[in-house]
Amino acid sequence: MLKKIAIVLVIVVAALLIYAATKPDTFRVQRTASIKAPAEKIYPLISDFRGWGAWSPWEKLDPAMKRTHAGAASGTGAVYAWEGNREVGAGRMEIVDAVPPSRVKIKLDFLQPFEAHNFAEFTLVSAGDGTTVTWAMYGPNTFVSKLMSVFVSMDGMVGGYFESGLANLKAASEK
Repeated sequence: MLKKIAIVLVIVVAALLIYAATKPDTFRVQRTASIKAPAEKIYPLISDFRGWGAWSPWEKLDPAMKRTHAGAASGTGAVYAWEGNREVGAGRMEIVDAVPPSRVKIKLDFLQPFEAHNFAEFTLVSAGDGTTVTWAMYGPNTFVSKLMSVFVSMDGMVGGYFESGLANLKAASEK
């Protein structure tokens, strides 16, 4: 009986690992919001990490979080590092490309609670009397990430934060 249970467990684990291996090699999470403000008003809130406190959902998860700014004040070369509680972990962001007032690309390095190296990108497109803002995060899907995604999707983990952040950005921009 014990031998049969062990065989079934080995088959289930093997099937799980094989299934995880078939997942895509990259991931992308994206959300979009319409904001009744010109891109020129929204862009500075994104391109200057010092302004993220007004809208970023992660800023509110740990009020005691240690923050460090380096490099340029805003735009390409601006750097923001953080170290906080278990919810926010530790990491570093650097703006690697900025095209005012339409695009900000950020190299995003998570160090804790797990290491990951991704990109975040904001695109701002004028739309009538406002701006359509898209926030995306994308990167490689390592085998460990693929295995985790069998149980919890990256979209499910991050998507709600993007929605909340865009709602906060909308409120801050429409004042």
